[in-house]
Amino acid sequence: MSTETIPPRFGIGDTVRVKSLSPEGHMRTPWYIRGKVGVIGGLMGSYWNPEESAMGRDGKPDRMVYHVHFDQARLWPDYNGRETDQLVVDLQDHWLDIASPQELEAGNLS
Repeated sequence: MSTETIPPRFGIGDTVRVKSLSPEGHMRTPWYIRGKVGVIGGLMGSYWNPEESAMGRDGKPDRMVYHVHFDQARLWPDYNGRETDQLVVDLQDHWLDIASPQELEAGNLS
């Protein structure tokens, strides 16, 4: 059994963009955050990839899972809650790319 682990690419406070992927089979990343920009709020540890496992593969190598924080008002154009409300989603490393803080400030309502 392989114990291969990919080291984390991001740290707390890093700005990231969720990839707009459409892999076959089981997906654990919600559609409404794909292409959106958020901030890493925590590192949860490295785990096998359940998307790969659902396809009958071993899910290796293990990849870091992050808490990614998204501003609710930037996700939903008609959001009328508090400006400080956030959505936190647990995402594996392979779904994330580095983004600039300017992208976060510009909004993600695409």
